[in-house]
Amino acid sequence: MTHKARKGVYAAAITPVAADGRPDTAKLIAYCKRLIGEGLDGVAPTGTTGEGNSLPFDWRLDLPGQFAEAELPPDRVIFGTGSCSADDAVALTKAGVDAGYPNALLLPPFYLKNVSDDGLFAYYARLIDGVGSDALRVYLYHFPQMSQTPISIPLIQRLKAEFGPIIAGLKDSSGDYEGSLAFAEAADEFDVFPSNEGVLVDALAKGCGGVISATTNVSAGLARRTLNATGAEQDRLQSLLNQVRQTVAKYPLSAAIKQVESWKSDDDTWCAVFPPLVPLTATQKASLRADLEALPAETGVLAALELA
Repeated sequence: MTHKARKGVYAAAITPVAADGRPDTAKLIAYCKRLIGEGLDGVAPTGTTGEGNSLPFDWRLDLPGQFAEAELPPDRVIFGTGSCSADDAVALTKAGVDAGYPNALLLPPFYLKNVSDDGLFAYYARLIDGVGSDALRVYLYHFPQMSQTPISIPLIQRLKAEFGPIIAGLKDSSGDYEGSLAFAEAADEFDVFPSNEGVLVDALAKGCGGVISATTNVSAGLARRTLNATGAEQDRLQSLLNQVRQTVAKYPLSAAIKQVESWKSDDDTWCAVFPPLVPLTATQKASLRADLEALPAETGVLAALELA
């Protein structure tokens, strides 16, 4: 059975650091379960916000099996499995498929620049052939500011024509909402997820699959309330959701979200990040706290953090 990722709101989950400096698997699993329990449709671990390209390869290979043992639903998890090496991406993606998690978020090979669409097609074709499973569902990852390797509409259409339902969708972290809508129209049965929940309601109305966002780590409950509302009430809640997004996004995202989680859980170990990232400075922490305190109480952020 294929468990294509359900549509809706996902968090690009942060990755906790254990005392030995490696990722803390048990803590990540508990965190992902909590996010889903707070109302998110799913989680996307080991992506950009989760510092995926800074994580140990052996740990990433083992993670899907750990998720399976913890019984996280396959249609609620999209693992980041991208790598500059197609064969490494095959190994990571196949580990997910073999553990029952067929949904994979795949960066293009990002070290070499100005790569042609022919080259990108060859990369994704090698990956799909290497995984060798009709259950696989690939979500292309368009993040040109970071990868310097954009995904084009002709490439999407060529991949879709060749591999059909295996090419399931795209995460668009470019910040170009009109571009997201164009991607959504590029092919049938192709779920596009912008990375900004500030467009959540409109994006769903215009055919996108939902959003995969860093800041929904902070606003999971509010995002669910927004989706469940209608009419003017939905518009009002969407505006509050925008405020949370804009507040947290002023800071380095992984470090800021980990700082919020450390306050929320009263656990300073959440502040640790993987090199080359660094935690927030004391000045940034103070500014973020003040900004969160200035948010309307109805966002739920203050209550969750139990800020005085």
